[in-house]
Order: sequence, then structure tokens, then C-alpha cells
Amino acid sequence: MTRKPKRKLPASPAGRDSSMEPYHGHASPSPAQCLAVRDALLAFHGFPDEFAPFRLRRLGLSPEDDGGPPAPRPTVLDGLVITLLSQNSTDAISRRAFASLKAAFPSWDQVVDEEGKGLEDAIRCGGLAATKAARIRAILRGVRETRGAICLEYLQELSVDEVKRELSRFKGIGPKTVACVLMFYLQKDDFPVDTHVLRITTAIGWVPPTATREKRSQVPRKPRAPMLFVP
Repeated sequence: MTRKPKRKLPASPAGRDSSMEPYHGHASPSPAQCLAVRDALLAFHGFPDEFAPFRLRRLGLSPEDDGGPPAPRPTVLDGLVITLLSQNSTDAISRRAFASLKAAFPSWDQVVDEEGKGLEDAIRCGGLAATKAARIRAILRGVRETRGAICLEYLQELSVDEVKRELSRFKGIGPKTVACVLMFYLQKDDFPVDTHVLRITTAIGWVPPTATREKRSQVPRKPRAPMLFVP
């Protein structure tokens, strides 16, 4: 009986380490494909104003370097809470909820120590206030108990995988939220994958049909994932 030769899988594009990838032998996307999609999106939509501060930071600049007014840099914890508030909401509404939260509670310790429904009331405009308030308070309490102070700046010194392990232990913080914190607030190479990203990347052949959101989030960080930040 003659055996059929095994089909040879396509080689990974130059510069990519296939051993780091969840889908060995899946050649797409190449760096050129990523750049082509980035350029097409920028040409159609323009650069989103809300991402401008993150783009400047990735380029090592500040708002005043670009002719804008000075702006306080959000902390890692700010970013985590803002991203949590954005779940099942829009960016505009979640930022309004965060501003209301900070106005009501100037310090994170006040959020933890408050026993009433002040936090829930402060973020009510963002939706799912009771659930989000409970998760925010649990995160803050957990950080204070383990670190002695409510601060996540130590994550700046950790690897992507270490950050994922640290943040994933909190209830309500899933892969997409962690990836947003990594990409925007820690300026590390990661990429949030939601239902729409998975559907589109599957349709254009960037991932196999068997891909899942969780496994897709493990795609390696070559080339640099935050494509919109490349000038």
C-alpha cells in the first residue's frame, strides 16, 4: 500500500517565530498584510481622536509635543477601571462614568472604605452599575491587601505573560480587558480580540476557522500588534 506524502504546511513569514504561535504553520498574516489593512482602515476612517494620546506615548511624545495642552497621564489602575467600565458600553459613556467616579472619590482608598452605594451611584450612567461597582471594589481591595497600596504601576516591569497572570485573577477581567490594558496603558505588544475581530480575521484567513477568542489572543507579538500606532 502506497502512503500519500504528507502535505507540507506553508512556512511562516520571515521574522516570525512559529513556535510561539497557537496555530503552527498558518502563514497569515504577514507584516505586509497587517500594514495594508492598517493603511486601508486609516484611509477610510482617519485616525481616531481618542487614540491620539496613546499614539503619542508610543512614539515617546507627549500632548504638548504635538501642540496640544498638557494632559495628565492615566495610571495603569485608571486604565484597568476605565476598561472594565467600557464592558457592554461605549467608550464615551464609560469615560463619563470614570470621570463621575473620580469626582465622587478622589482616592482609591475612599472607594474601598466607602460602605454605601456611592460608587454604584457614581458609575450608574455607564450601565451595569451594581456588578461593575462590586468588581471594581474587589479589585481595589485585593490590590491593597496584596501590595499594601492601591497601585498597579509595578506591572510596568513585568512581561506580557506575567501581566496576564496578575490581572486575570480578578473576577470580571477577561482576555480582552487585559489586552486593552497591555496595549494602551502599558504600551506592550498585545491585541484585544472581541467577537467582531475574530469574525473578520477568520473571514480573511488570518486565523483558521477553528480559532477561538481565547486562543486568538495568544498570537505572538511580531509584528507589533497595535497597528494604528505606527506613523
